This record gives sequence, structure tokens and C-alpha cells, in this order.
Amino acid sequence: MSVEAAAARVVHEHVAAFNARDVERLMAGFTDDAVWVTGQDVVTGRHDLAVFFAAAISGLLPTLQVLAVVAEADTAAAELLELYQFQQVARTALIAGFYTVEDGRISRAKIYREGSADPAAGTAVGQPLTNR
Repeated sequence: MSVEAAAARVVHEHVAAFNARDVERLMAGFTDDAVWVTGQDVVTGRHDLAVFFAAAISGLLPTLQVLAVVAEADTAAAELLELYQFQQVARTALIAGFYTVEDGRISRAKIYREGSADPAAGTAVGQPLTNR
């Protein structure tokens, strides 16, 4: 398997573990000193990542769909669609994620969420997504 294919596979596995709400499986996909940057949050190391993801997964019950992944060498870029519930309304948000992979695990990720990170800012399901 090429390095590019391996980096793309890591992103798909990360999304599958996230959607399964399996924090242990998620953490297996990170290096010990991994850095996750999203909005104002910078989370470093497996322990803090486990706490971060456990809270994210339980709060809004989100799921992700991979729309596209492009990889070169040890870096992958992914376009994702997030689906979640907020105040009993199904919502969506587009996400762009940029991942650095070392030895088959994520060592760094920078995540950009469309619009605000405020859950209320997502687009209600059935409404058109912007910037598509």
C-alpha cells in the first residue's frame, strides 16, 4: 500500500471509530503526543484527546460522512459532512480536516468547521448547505 493510500485509510478508520462512538478505538488511531486543533481548542496527547472526544460524542450524538479524501505522502485532507441533533432538530455542517500521519496513526489534525462551532449554527436538515 502506498503512503498516500495509508494516510487516506487512517482518515476513514478515524471516521468509522468516531461514528461507532468507540473512544478506545479512536485513541488507537493517534500517536501518544498527537495534537488536535479545532476552532479555539488545541488538545494534546491521548489522555486529553480521550476526554475531548468522549464529550463531543456524547453531547450531540454526531456522525460523520466522508465526502472526499485527498492524500499526498503522510498528509491527508478530507471533506466531511457532520450530522447531529441540537434542540431536537437534525442539523448538518461541512468540515475540512487536514491530517498528518506517522506510522499509521494521526500525529496532528487541524479541523475547520463551516460557520460557527456553535451547534445552533448548523444547517437544519432539508435546508441547502452553503458554499457547495
